[in-house]
Amino acid sequence: MSVRKRQERSDREQQEQLLALQQHPDDDKHEASDLRDDWGNIAILFFLYLLQGIPIGLAAAIPMLLQNRGASYKQQAEFSFAHWPFSMKLLWAPIVDSLYWNRFGRRKSWLIPTQYLIGVFMLILSMHVNRWLGSGSEDGMDHVAPNVPILTGIFFALNFLAATQDIAVDGWALTMLKRCNVGHASTCNSVGQTAGYFLGYVAFMALESAEFCNSYLRSEPSDDGLVTLPGFLWFWGLVFLATTTLVAVFKREYLPSVERGHDEHLELDIKQTYSLLFDIIKMKPILILTAILLTVKIGFAACDAVSSLKLIDAGVPKDKLALLVVPLVPLQIFLPLVISKYTTGPRPMEVYLKAIPYRIVLTLVAAAVVWFTPVLIHNHHVPYYYYIILLINYGLYQIALYSMFVAVMAFFARVSDPAVGGTYMTLLNTLSNLGGNWPTTVVLWMVDVLTWKRCSNVSNNICSDGVEQDACTNGGGKCNIVIDGYYIEIAVCLVYGILWYQWGKHKIRYLQNLPQSAWRVVRRQREHTS
Repeated sequence: MSVRKRQERSDREQQEQLLALQQHPDDDKHEASDLRDDWGNIAILFFLYLLQGIPIGLAAAIPMLLQNRGASYKQQAEFSFAHWPFSMKLLWAPIVDSLYWNRFGRRKSWLIPTQYLIGVFMLILSMHVNRWLGSGSEDGMDHVAPNVPILTGIFFALNFLAATQDIAVDGWALTMLKRCNVGHASTCNSVGQTAGYFLGYVAFMALESAEFCNSYLRSEPSDDGLVTLPGFLWFWGLVFLATTTLVAVFKREYLPSVERGHDEHLELDIKQTYSLLFDIIKMKPILILTAILLTVKIGFAACDAVSSLKLIDAGVPKDKLALLVVPLVPLQIFLPLVISKYTTGPRPMEVYLKAIPYRIVLTLVAAAVVWFTPVLIHNHHVPYYYYIILLINYGLYQIALYSMFVAVMAFFARVSDPAVGGTYMTLLNTLSNLGGNWPTTVVLWMVDVLTWKRCSNVSNNICSDGVEQDACTNGGGKCNIVIDGYYIEIAVCLVYGILWYQWGKHKIRYLQNLPQSAWRVVRRQREHTS
């Protein structure tokens, strides 16, 4: 039902390969892939991307745990800031690319300390996370509110480090592999990060759930799952420290042109790179595209951010929601390949535009499922046909989502200036991710504001804050929802989405029909460095 932060994985590597083929169409013809000397490097890249996915997956699991511990939607909005670093990494990517210790290695200078810090953060977090998460009534003890500010700060730092590691690994992938094998780096990226996310989110949520473990993995029931969050964090913290030490000691970073057959390329310093970004942003087509990317996902924000949390409130087990991802893994792998057949031409955004109405309709279907969920669940028993309904709706939603995703990535690759492709594409990808993050934070924050409640036994108590809620509960009453802000947001997003589509389709087709020259930027930096 909810589209989590998997959307925010780095696609810079895949886009660079598309541009590389556009710039050097003959390279692929003359240099066939030869993996005989690169299997070890591919394994290292895959594992580095897998490690990157672990903190991303854990950050996606925390909102589920917070919801079970009575966190408010404003607190969920606060924690959503922990996902922002992958949408902001363009701000410090030039620093990572420009500052390094040459004797140690351009990418290792950032990769090694970053991964050590991730490991240390995980070890520290494992010792305090239960206290910071608080406890809910289902734990059989007095309710302790979660410490959301600390959790947000810690996971923001983890994702910041993971985003920095992503910048370093993306750059290292281009020189770690032989030139004829560089195309395999994008596979390592997508498969490795997906595997890490799966372990950090889906596998953890299942193994942490006592209900799931008792039903499928144990012969004798127990009150706890097979793993705990502190134990999971401790294990992966040690894995980060151990594997980082092995890479630091045994893996040599090759020079790009001398030892791996890569061409020399023009280097820009930090000032020149930021100046280049400013020149790109000032162009009229980029300003219009920025407006599109920062506003298009508002129409889907309520469904993407709130629906799964509402299902947990209604009694759907959080581990079962996480496991809905598993049957759709093949779909997520093969669907982009199918869609790419329709996005390789001169008008890739036609697929994007066709997917928007379907996604709007499926948002309404998701809201209807949330509405009927309390009726379909009896005594905490969720019927199997209900999961089939969820799976079908989620699968159809993924088709619409991936259609938009593949189309816009193809459009980025088509319009990006090949002379400055890496910087250009990173900018567009950052804007696309940011366009999904800020509406998520806003709609989560506004759910409680738009929700009207009333105490069941005190008519003038509207349960507007913690004091009134405690007074209602202590008096033997219950805070009942009179008007749910979620459905108000769904209605607002629906109207917005329809209006945006009428405006946006003309702007998108205008941009799509522009000549390639309209997207080119004057590269003064090149003149300075020649």
